[in-house]
Amino acid sequence: MAGLVDELRDALGEDAVLTSQADRISYSYDGTYISHLPDVIVFPQSTADVQQVVRIAARHRTPVFARGSGTGLSGGSVPLGGIALVMTRMNRILEISAHDMLARVQAGVITADLKAAVLRHGLFYPPAPSSARISTIGGNIAENAGGSNSFQYGTTGDYVLGLEVVLADGSVIRTGGRTVKNVTGYDLTRLFVGSEGTLGIVTEATLRLLPPPPPGRGTLVASFPDLKALGRTVGALAAHPARPASVEFLDRHCLAVLEARRPPEIPAGVAGALLCEVFDRPEALKARLKELAAVCEAQGAVAVAGLTDEEAQDRIWKMREALSPATARLGPTKISEDATVPLGAIPEFLADLDEIRRRHGVHLLVFGHAGDGNFHPNIICDRRNEKEMRRVDAAIDEIFAAALRRRGTLSGE
Repeated sequence: MAGLVDELRDALGEDAVLTSQADRISYSYDGTYISHLPDVIVFPQSTADVQQVVRIAARHRTPVFARGSGTGLSGGSVPLGGIALVMTRMNRILEISAHDMLARVQAGVITADLKAAVLRHGLFYPPAPSSARISTIGGNIAENAGGSNSFQYGTTGDYVLGLEVVLADGSVIRTGGRTVKNVTGYDLTRLFVGSEGTLGIVTEATLRLLPPPPPGRGTLVASFPDLKALGRTVGALAAHPARPASVEFLDRHCLAVLEARRPPEIPAGVAGALLCEVFDRPEALKARLKELAAVCEAQGAVAVAGLTDEEAQDRIWKMREALSPATARLGPTKISEDATVPLGAIPEFLADLDEIRRRHGVHLLVFGHAGDGNFHPNIICDRRNEKEMRRVDAAIDEIFAAALRRRGTLSGE
């Protein structure tokens, strides 16, 4: 190990290589409850640095685990010993082209920083994972991150035009390009998106940009007496010509956690609520909200409110943002899963989750991006309690089995 560390320091400098126990603990985990200490942490600042690290690691037969800010929920950036290659110093926005409607960025650029930078050029980068304020573009690409905008705009992978990637032998390849249509040869760009760093380390990305959405913003809040009616409504909203930009879901257990923040638009005691964001021309916004409200009422909503006042809307979305931190305070361990099902299977899948909660006696709360069928079943527990964890593990197995039975997938992000 000493030889490996000496070579890394010679190549990148003393301040780019950390080995203390405290530093190793700091880079041993992600957004899951999984953790494992790396042997050494390295901070590259260029593609050439990454090449050197990979080549040194190959000589020492040491694994390399690339990571950004460590906000992922799949364990993809958790090191199993070896080198934790932290990309956060590769944080330069290299180009924003209004003519080509694209941005070139290093992998360590913070997602929210990119969104703000392109907005100053009158452009829009749609992907908006909930961790956008701290997650990196490279991490978003490795996980093919989604978010509330995915319903209308798609996931991160839909905006990746090209990549610069360091392979396991230290060589560099470039995939894709600067054009929206690029169909010659193998689509290697799509292969690397979502690969969690297992095929190569993304060092640079070329990203597609769009015009910003219309300036008018509205929020629809619909509450339901049962989850089957709520589930049917998601499909009805998705199929309607006035469909919203996002459809978020909170079940009654989430609403109970947020009771102190519950807005007057959501009555007490409902089974769940849908929060929909709508963008349109200001003069058309109220009519569009009215159309969507009628869809919800036709499916059995007991309360529907269409909001255009910014203060009222901010109150709704701040409540939604507060959910994940609030659930984390409910117990020592929070396990966040990410199953996704087709829109038509949402009513049955929500019923499955209710049954799993009851049968295993687990503290299960469900929220997520209902518009694209992406749900986050969260279980609050104590991993030190072996008896409880046996029930939790059984419940998680059944959640995934239910998603597959409904023709879904184990993760939407």
